Amino acid sequence: MKISAIVTLKKEVLDPQGKVVNQTLKNMGYKNISDVRQGKYFEIELDEKDPIKCKEIAEQICKKLLSNTVIENYKINIG
Repeated sequence: MKISAIVTLKKEVLDPQGKVVNQTLKNMGYKNISDVRQGKYFEIELDEKDPIKCKEIAEQICKKLLSNTVIENYKINIG
C-alpha cells in the first residue's frame, strides 16, 4: 500500500527558504502571494494490506525519521 507524508515547519517556526521563495516570486511579478512555507514530501510503498497497520507504521516513520516533531508537523495520506 502506498502512503505519503507531508512534513512542514510549525507556523511559529521561521521559514527562511519559504521567505526567499516568496520574495523571488514577488520579484518575478507575482505580487498577490502573501506567504510561502516550504516542506518535504515523501511517498513510501509498504508491503501491508491493512490500512490501520499502514497508518501505525507511517506514524512511527514520521516520528522517528522524517520529521523533527519539536519544530515540524506531518500529515499522512494512505492509498
